[in-house]
Amino acid sequence: MSSTTTTTTTETPVGIDFGGTGIKGAPVDLEVGDFAAERVRVKTPRPSTPVVVAEVFRELLDAFPGAQGPVGVTVPGIVRHGVVGSAANIDPAWVDTDADALFTEATGREVHVVNDADAAGLAEVRYGAARGHRGLVIVTTLGTGIGSALVHDGRLVPNSELGHLELDGHVAEKRAANSAREREDLSMTAWAERLTAYYRHLERLFSPDLFVVGGGVSKRSEEFLPLLRLDTEVVPATLRNKAGVVGAALHATGG
Repeated sequence: MSSTTTTTTTETPVGIDFGGTGIKGAPVDLEVGDFAAERVRVKTPRPSTPVVVAEVFRELLDAFPGAQGPVGVTVPGIVRHGVVGSAANIDPAWVDTDADALFTEATGREVHVVNDADAAGLAEVRYGAARGHRGLVIVTTLGTGIGSALVHDGRLVPNSELGHLELDGHVAEKRAANSAREREDLSMTAWAERLTAYYRHLERLFSPDLFVVGGGVSKRSEEFLPLLRLDTEVVPATLRNKAGVVGAALHATGG
């Protein structure tokens, strides 16, 4: 007596978080904002040209045969209507690449690309620290640089790149990113002074209703967020390393 195994397919979307060192992907349950299956992670290939990465995406999607919804992909660069406009930490061949079209053709799936910080912002507003907040939410990620996302009443204003603002004669992220704290061996108190100046600058420009602070250092938020002197409420991100994948899937569905 023989038996066969069948895979039930659904319109569950897949999120892929593409970074300079790793590529992570998972189907996402958009009802709860969490992975619908175990995440898969692979190393970013060298060279990480668009064509090579597209093949990695195709193979990665084979790991989720039951999830046949649209695919969202984060890119660490500016994205305008699916076309990549910058490539600070990835191969320069990405600049001017229509990634939406390339990935859609390579995978045979509907693929939509979004800036990585914007994806994290979407996820935090829908499911995380900013859930239920109306008005303007500014999500920042403090890492090697400062990523940012502007979300107003749930709608993303893409490619804000607020880490590149000038502050006291410097590019803001060169002084206030977590990499600056590590490079200059700053105490949390000294770093908080710089962060206060940075977030006050954002307050003057945008008058936000809420700041959400993400990035790996957000795990230590109790050491520096209480030191900030701001008029705007500021809270740590909650989705952490899931935010990119979840936000990419949300973007792919028009969320």
